[in-house]
Amino acid sequence: MPEFIQGTILDPHDVRRALDGVDTVYHLAAISHLWTANPADFERVNQHGTELMLAAARERGVRNIVHCSTEAILFPYRRGGVTMPQRAEDMPGPYTRSKFMAEQIAREAAADGLRVVIANPTVPIGPGDHNFTEPTRMLELFARKSPPMVLDSMLNLVDVRDVATGLILAGERGRAGERYILGGENVSVRELVRRVGSLCGRSTNVHALPASLALAIGAASEWFEGQVIQRTPRVSIEAVRIALRSIPLNTRKAETELGYLPRPIDGALTDAIAWLTRREADAAEPRVSA
Repeated sequence: MPEFIQGTILDPHDVRRALDGVDTVYHLAAISHLWTANPADFERVNQHGTELMLAAARERGVRNIVHCSTEAILFPYRRGGVTMPQRAEDMPGPYTRSKFMAEQIAREAAADGLRVVIANPTVPIGPGDHNFTEPTRMLELFARKSPPMVLDSMLNLVDVRDVATGLILAGERGRAGERYILGGENVSVRELVRRVGSLCGRSTNVHALPASLALAIGAASEWFEGQVIQRTPRVSIEAVRIALRSIPLNTRKAETELGYLPRPIDGALTDAIAWLTRREADAAEPRVSA
């Protein structure tokens, strides 16, 4: 039977206790949202938490570590027309900076002798996202009403169940210090709106949203929703910046070295929309007390 240990990634004692007798660690503990009221939380949890986990893994003699990173840090950075190595200061915001630094820490640990494999899931979608991460919130927004304008950007969508399989394969077959992109299908945001609209029984006509307007919407959303009414903004500045830097991604390395075979994304979209529909219906159902 699996053993569940409650604790925090920021407590070295909790982390060491969780790693007692463990052979393989899948490090997914992170703040995965693109906005928090206190941006320093990203560094504390995503970056420092990774340092604590790796230190505990070394102390406990863990043989195998899969570090779950993100596709949001993968983009070509150019200066003077020349592609340059990525730096933390080139990242679009505090979330991506923290994930970039965490991946660098994982690479350094691999170079220092720990068997650390890095996996970079793209945009996972599917049913059962009770934490309502950004991809699910995006699908819910598109399912409620097709927006008239969206950024003309690219997403690489992947079935969340394929990500789970890919992480296991990375632990079993991945090479230490290497990065594997766990992705699926490259889809434009406009095409995604069209597909979600079709699943919801409506046709769509979507236009391109100018980048300057998208950034202004992100700033207004962070101010009004994040500061005034104190809830998670529907759009963040960092999310817009990530979208503006988006590029098509491929999974050839993961397919060749890990045997990773992502399925077509239509099934995950269908399952995600069905789950969101059931969730909304359950929330609307009147509660009867005994």
